[in-house]
Amino acid sequence: MENVTIEKQVKEFKLIEGSFSPDDAKEILMHMFKEKINFHKIRDFSHQERFGEHNHSSLKRIEELTESKAEILELLQEAQLLNKTLKIKSNISIVAAD
Repeated sequence: MENVTIEKQVKEFKLIEGSFSPDDAKEILMHMFKEKINFHKIRDFSHQERFGEHNHSSLKRIEELTESKAEILELLQEAQLLNKTLKIKSNISIVAAD
């Protein structure tokens, strides 16, 4: 692996870029949302086991992700009805936090 420094630089990575049918877009996006929601559910469970209380930031994030997922599903359903192809771009930006 290349030696990487994270000193105040922003690194960008393409995660998704392309045109997709509504079915393919649904498969890709719903898998990503499922994994992120599961991550936060496990994090909350672990926090409960260790500290006897919920991880409120994870619960909030689960709520946000669930709302976004519902909106995306509506958009995908509309695209399906209109027989539209969808262009999706998703990048990951990594910046060292202070």
